[in-house]
Amino acid sequence: MQTYSHSDTQLDQIKLPPHSVEAEQSVLGGLMLESSALDKIADLITQDDFYRFEHRLIYRQIVRMSELAKPVDVITVAEALEISGELDKVGGLAYLGSLAQNVPSAANIRRYGEIVRERSIMRQLVEVGTDIADSAYNPTGRDAAQLLDEAEGKVFQIAEAGARGKQGFMSMPPLLTQVVERIETLYGRDNTSDVTGTPTGYTDLDR
Repeated sequence: MQTYSHSDTQLDQIKLPPHSVEAEQSVLGGLMLESSALDKIADLITQDDFYRFEHRLIYRQIVRMSELAKPVDVITVAEALEISGELDKVGGLAYLGSLAQNVPSAANIRRYGEIVRERSIMRQLVEVGTDIADSAYNPTGRDAAQLLDEAEGKVFQIAEAGARGKQGFMSMPPLLTQVVERIETLYGRDNTSDVTGTPTGYTDLDR
């Protein structure tokens, strides 16, 4: 029978935000192989969609260079980053070279960009979901209607931004639909005393 140590349990409790380093690397590598590939993803992702800080810096520099109609490749990007004092922050020329070397071509860059964008949306869902839950447990004077308005506003902001690169709007993510429904359940109950707060786990006390 498999046994688990206390340290294993602690590691299981540590969850990194959703991301795909490989997809981010493939996007950047593809852009340095074929600068025109930016046209395939410019409507889809922004620098803020990248999880790793160094990847945000690299992508931002590539976009700047493209806007100025400058050639984009490993050497030119490294030079631009060095001028801006950011080359060491991204891992130097060696890391830029590895990005381009590990991507055979930019043919699938749109799909890589979609993965980067999807993970970005998931991170936003995690953040907003946590905020919504915190608001439900600590309403600080707000009533159920106000909490629902705030929750729906946050959800639809993500949905609207998530429609980037697509026609129309994304439907409300199922995960946050469940969160909003849970808030409605918590605050929609008949509660003559109007008592709210953190649940104790004891039904009689939580009424």
